[in-house]
Amino acid sequence: MITEIAQIEIHPGQEKEFEAAVAKALPFFLAADGCDGVDLLRSVEHPSRYRLTVRWETVEHHTVTFRASEGFAHWRALAGPHFATAPQVEHVHSVLAP
Repeated sequence: MITEIAQIEIHPGQEKEFEAAVAKALPFFLAADGCDGVDLLRSVEHPSRYRLTVRWETVEHHTVTFRASEGFAHWRALAGPHFATAPQVEHVHSVLAP
């Protein structure tokens, strides 16, 4: 299991609209092959900065399968107009044993 972390800077004043767009796009993520959950976190210190975290079975489920899907196109159409800059995306995995 890997986690995609996307840091997203949005246009100031569009926070409510962006959050609504992500909520509307949530079903596209959850229906994607290999997706195991999504969360959206908002910065306290920088209210126009968000981190979208998505749990994927593999990196390829995100970078190949999801990005080539209609769901990804819908996500970008809904959320993209609110982006102030291109999202910064990285993939991480846990190194702590439970």
